[in-house]
Parts: sequence; C-alpha cells; structure tokens
Amino acid sequence: MRLLGRKALVTGAAHGIGLACAQAFAREGAEVALVDLDGEGAIAAADALAAETGRRMIGLACDVSDAKAARAAAAKAAEGLGGTIDVLVNNAGILKPGDILTTTLEDFDAVLAVNIRAVFVIGQAVAQALVAAGKPGSIINMSSINAVLAIPGQVPYVTSKGAVNQLTKTMALGLAAHGVRVNAIGPGTIATDILKGVMTDEAAKRGVLARTPLKRFGEPEEIGRVAVFLASDDSSYMTGQTIYPDGGRLALNYTVAVD
Repeated sequence: MRLLGRKALVTGAAHGIGLACAQAFAREGAEVALVDLDGEGAIAAADALAAETGRRMIGLACDVSDAKAARAAAAKAAEGLGGTIDVLVNNAGILKPGDILTTTLEDFDAVLAVNIRAVFVIGQAVAQALVAAGKPGSIINMSSINAVLAIPGQVPYVTSKGAVNQLTKTMALGLAAHGVRVNAIGPGTIATDILKGVMTDEAAKRGVLARTPLKRFGEPEEIGRVAVFLASDDSSYMTGQTIYPDGGRLALNYTVAVD
C-alpha cells in the first residue's frame, strides 16, 4: 500500500473525480477527509470507505469559496484524522458558461472563488501546517486541458484553470526547500455524472470523441490513479508539473474518425 499511514484531504470529494481520488487513496492505505458542499454526500462516502477499509475516514461540509470556512475545514480535517495533513487534493470546482461579451462579474468571481482562490487558501493552510511540523507532503491541484485549450463560451472556467497551473508552479518553487511537492492533474473529458447528463446529444458526444485519439471518455478512477502516483513516493522527484490524462487531446492536431 503506497499511502499507508498518510492523512489526506480531498475537496469536492462527494462525487466524480474527487470521490475517485478519495477512494483510490483509501485503498492505498491512507486515512481521508472528504470535504464537499454536499456535506451529506461527503459523510456517506466517508462512512462507506471506513466500512470498506477499516480505517479512519471523515466527511465534512464546506463551501470552499468562503475562505474562513475553507481554512476551518482544513483544520477540522487534520483534527479529525489526528495529525497533520500529508496529502491534499484541491479538486473542488464549478463552471458557469459565458463568453467575453456575456459573462457577468458575479459569475466570473464565483468561479474563481472556488476554482483558484480556494486552491490558494486551502493549499496555504496545509502547506503552513506541514512546514511548521517539519514534514514532507504532496499537494495536488486539479487543473484541466482547458488550462491550455480555450473554450470561448467558458471564460471564467478556462481562466481559472490557467491560473491553477501557474499557482501550482509558484507553490512548488516556494515549498521545494521544505520537502513539500506540488503538482497538478489536467484531465480531459471524464465520464462523471455531470458529463453524462450533458452529453445526451450524440452529435456533441461524437464531436468530443473526434478530438480524442483514444476514442473514449476517461473514467474518474483513471484520474484517481494519477493522484495516487503524485501523492506517493513513486513521484518523489516531481514538483511543479501538470500531468494531462486526456486520451491524447493535447497532442492532437487534427480530428479522428469516430467508430
């Protein structure tokens, strides 16, 4: 078990990619605090993982866009798990559609509050605790291929994910001397419940797959496995990097025929 004895905090962990990361960590031996706006979902997921693994898991409700609440959640997670958080996954994220002519300031601010400011707030809190304790650690920020590939109708989201990549680099440089590594994951199109609800139109689905060399959507569990790699000693010489599990999207310079 690559994470045995480590204490992890995952935000946006009640569903989708966040839940897959929490499950992967728990199955690799970690104790995990699952934080989500959906507190009931986070608690239910934590209870299920505790029953499965026999290890300590806790679920916490938190709106990470509230900086004070986010810091408090990080402290509660450490207290609930009985020690310093060793591994953090800043996964919580939202999107609100809008192009440069139509996006409201309220929507722009709302997305950045969750997708980038909370990454800074919680990342700083966990990093400060690790440095104070003199412990190494791994911080993983959830980016996206849309940090690189822009979508004109998703101005707040792509802006926030581009910022995540740069914040990851600056965090990594600032924490390297303390033995705390900081990396990011930039998923492509992942088959979460939200995506399945959106991709009801066959033409839209084929449009995405035509830009995906592996000709399928990714699964949340595949992102969870990347998170385990970055959290574990397997990636001990990696920091300041973004890994893109995207089915080949970023490498593609053409469309592919969809079967």
